[in-house]
Amino acid sequence: MPRSKPWLLSRACVVLLAGLLGGCAVGPDYTAPTLQLPTAWGSGKTAGMTAGDATSLPPDLAHWWEQLNDKTLNRLVEQAVAGNLDVATAKARVREARATRRQAIAALAPTLTGSGSYSRADNGSNVSAQSGDVTVSGPFDSFGAGLNASWELDLFGENRRGAEAAEYGLDASDENLRNTLLVLVGDVTTSYVEARGYQARIALARRTAASQRETAALTRNKLEAGSASAVDVANAEGQAASTEADIPQLESAYQQSIHQIAVLLGQPPSSLNETMKPSAPIPAPRRAVPQGVPADVLLSRPDVRLAERQLAQYTAKIGQAEAARYPDVSLAGEVSTSATKVGDLGKNSSISWSFGPSVSVPIFNAGQLQAAVAYAQAERDEYFIAYRAAVLTALQDVENASVALRQEQRRNRSLDASARSYRQATSLARTLYQSGSSSFLDVLDAERSLYSAEDAQLQSRVAIATYYISLNKALGGGWSGVVDTRTPEVTDQMAPRFVHAVKTASSH
Repeated sequence: MPRSKPWLLSRACVVLLAGLLGGCAVGPDYTAPTLQLPTAWGSGKTAGMTAGDATSLPPDLAHWWEQLNDKTLNRLVEQAVAGNLDVATAKARVREARATRRQAIAALAPTLTGSGSYSRADNGSNVSAQSGDVTVSGPFDSFGAGLNASWELDLFGENRRGAEAAEYGLDASDENLRNTLLVLVGDVTTSYVEARGYQARIALARRTAASQRETAALTRNKLEAGSASAVDVANAEGQAASTEADIPQLESAYQQSIHQIAVLLGQPPSSLNETMKPSAPIPAPRRAVPQGVPADVLLSRPDVRLAERQLAQYTAKIGQAEAARYPDVSLAGEVSTSATKVGDLGKNSSISWSFGPSVSVPIFNAGQLQAAVAYAQAERDEYFIAYRAAVLTALQDVENASVALRQEQRRNRSLDASARSYRQATSLARTLYQSGSSSFLDVLDAERSLYSAEDAQLQSRVAIATYYISLNKALGGGWSGVVDTRTPEVTDQMAPRFVHAVKTASSH
């Protein structure tokens, strides 16, 4: 029998006691990185406001789409949040992360496993067999039961870092859900605005084509009276046909927008045809959008918050990899008993037990564990760069949307003035043509210019609403209501016989 070594036991006790008292966790502790951000936006003022308005007001992003004052849009957004498939996927990932965190936390606790066995045996002779303290002959039964317990002490924090990483992972999945909702609300609103824009442009094309047909009929009458030429009639009919040719293209784009909204709602593409059939104005924002300061994007943008949580998660993973290089100490215990009768277990039976610590020390692994630490550090650096890139992208999105919205508002004012002037010119050209004071070319040119100006005016209104949407998205505006992340999409049905058997066993 090998001789015991008391100094090994004493050293193990010292290491164990130090670990239990210190509770250290190796690896870097996460702190949120500090980034140098500008103190104000480059434009120097808030989109839609004058120079004298305050720009440091925190952005009010709650239910921003309601500022477009369209009840149909509000209903569609609510339906999209409830039925969108990307949102359902993001909610499932939240449940995955929640389960992963529970698993990681459970690794910190002791484990207890029970076991039981039964066998019937015969030694094949008339010789008596010994089972525990009982002597039996012939066939005999043997029952056994046992308990196994183990606890990894986690002296260097491998499991604690794992739980920490899982916690950050859950935060990241929550932010991913928020980001999915932000994109969803923006996409539904954008597609809705585009659909209403196509509706308005279709109505304009039809009105213009009808007016041009009237002009063509007037020109034909003048031809019959000898005061117009066949060229004028051909030009008038050609212009009306050209305008009518725009309608099918606009109708196609309108249907595609509706189909896109329906799919975003998790519905068949044609399910919203009746809902969208009644015409409605192009949604227009009722108020300006305060942008706050650039630092606000760190708190409001879910993609930025997602990148920061991922950075925290992969920082904790460095500690996991580092802790794997240190000794692993566990406590284990076992109790087992056996008897020839179930009732004798724990009484007239043989009982054995064991208890003690175990230590696993990595001695040689050819640098594998060190490489794992280097890999984890490189991953952390990757997510740090991704976080910085997310911040820069967020700042760029806000600046771009702000500039685009402000410049489109200026452009729209010019287009309004242009449309008013061309409307007057068209009315005057028709009056002069009917009185014979001008040529038909003046009417033709005026009508063409008016149609172009009014169509550009409608497209500009769509662009203003679209840039308004983009600015709210860039600032981090999304769904702020409650989202159920606990109810699974699929409810598993257990086999009826199995359920009955479980209930019967539990009743006894």
